[in-house]
Amino acid sequence: MKKKRKFFTAKTIGYIIITISALIMVMPFITALFNSLKTYAEFTAVPPKWIPSVFQWSNYPEVFKLGNFIDYTINSFIVTILSVLGAVISCSMVGYAFARLTFPFKNMLFVMVLGTMMIPPIVVIIPHFMIFQQMNLLDTLTPLWLLECLAQPFGIFLMRQTFLSIPKDYEESSKLDGCNPFQTYWRIFMPMVKPSLATVAIFTFMTKWNEILAPSIYLTSNEKFTLPIGILSLGGQWFGNEQYMVAAALLSLIPILIVFMFAERYFVSNFTNSGIK
Repeated sequence: MKKKRKFFTAKTIGYIIITISALIMVMPFITALFNSLKTYAEFTAVPPKWIPSVFQWSNYPEVFKLGNFIDYTINSFIVTILSVLGAVISCSMVGYAFARLTFPFKNMLFVMVLGTMMIPPIVVIIPHFMIFQQMNLLDTLTPLWLLECLAQPFGIFLMRQTFLSIPKDYEESSKLDGCNPFQTYWRIFMPMVKPSLATVAIFTFMTKWNEILAPSIYLTSNEKFTLPIGILSLGGQWFGNEQYMVAAALLSLIPILIVFMFAERYFVSNFTNSGIK
């Protein structure tokens, strides 16, 4: 009886801690939602007013009337979709090569790839800028997605570990059926690593959709802006209507939530199976 009581107490405390943690994480989003539904007077009220007197749902349609919000959204979708496709294909191909193929200096090259993960992105932004400048690609969307097609270290590492966990029997069977290495990679292995592919896709989507540094450096034309810097650039136009910026920021989160909802089962499955040999 005492054991059950102790277990119940520990379980209850665990639920309480999880609930409090969840509320702390969700509170900023709830606050932003309420702020986006306020009038400007309520938005700037001192002391702050938590819940608006009347929910101003018209703030959200107003977002599309100010600036080039739709163009910013389209630009973000172009950059993000091309980045996800490039990352999934390039990281899976390089990861497969490191996991399954034999070539000179393979282990040394893989260690070098892992070493690049310790280099802060800000360190290479100037060399990248100079390269794209010589290629006449500045003020275009190309620099924002092209680098993802060259395979990023984290994606390479994740895909390599996933391919290594697949038994060799599949590879040997494909060779007996006359498959070359590319056919084995594409037809046999790729369908088996969907959770890891989904993980790479989610991380890439979130990174590129919310990216501010690279677009602010490579882009100068307003019509080429992506959504994050587009919203920031409209700050002057929305002076006196800052609640519209909060509404725009919340609208920009919708694609991320949709992608995560659809890919969640693959994402969770990847981490669930990572400990199973």
